[in-house]
Amino acid sequence: MVRRWFNLQKVEITSIDTSRLPKLKPDEMKELLKQAKEGDEQARERFIYCNLRLVLSVVQRFAGRGELADDLFQVGCVGLIKSVDGFDLSQDVRFSTYAVPMIAGEIRRHLRDYSAVRVPRSMRDTAYRAMQAKLMLTEKLSREPTVGEIAKMLGMQEPDVVFALDAISDPVSIYDPVFQSDDDTLCVLDQICDPKDNESRRVDSIALKDGISKLSERDQKILKLRYFACKTQVEVSREIGISQAQVSRLEKSALKKLESYVRS
Repeated sequence: MVRRWFNLQKVEITSIDTSRLPKLKPDEMKELLKQAKEGDEQARERFIYCNLRLVLSVVQRFAGRGELADDLFQVGCVGLIKSVDGFDLSQDVRFSTYAVPMIAGEIRRHLRDYSAVRVPRSMRDTAYRAMQAKLMLTEKLSREPTVGEIAKMLGMQEPDVVFALDAISDPVSIYDPVFQSDDDTLCVLDQICDPKDNESRRVDSIALKDGISKLSERDQKILKLRYFACKTQVEVSREIGISQAQVSRLEKSALKKLESYVRS
């Protein structure tokens, strides 16, 4: 069935009803994969067909990349087939745990090979080796491995592993949402701060001055002496004529008021 799909120029993903794809129990899947590994082509075809949900679920992650979903599905099927061929039954790892990164990696490789930004083949290969090493170490250590542990397993320097993984990381749009509620959406752009952004600094300055103007005369004097004249609480207490403990209490109270005024 899968081989027949690959002979078609286009795969109608929308015609595939995932609810009708066969659902096998873990023991059945394991036995089917064992038969496939022993050379049973019919078992191999059936095993691939039964795992098409993995491909469909991964393809959904790459929606909106300017690529036809049909093309990504075919590329994902290549990753699924490679997963079947490369999976080691002796390892205590679920097939889906091994296959999903392989399918996603195959799709990412396709997107980058046809992208305007070209990453050297050697660096991409290093990145994919690092991803596989990370997966194996995660299963072995029951936690996410450090870059140093991945580099040691590959016999490489840590910076080389970091550069390779960064090179294949998915680009992020400044308009991608990082938080969304019924009332508002926060994008990556909203979290980017330009230290040279004088406009933003002017707005903050105006808000701060307006907030200070709403404080009492004593609170204003305490904050100006503490944060503009850079005097200690002891020095402020001597100048105003109250105890250092009172200065501390009044300062905290004034800062809380100022914060509420600025945020309102």
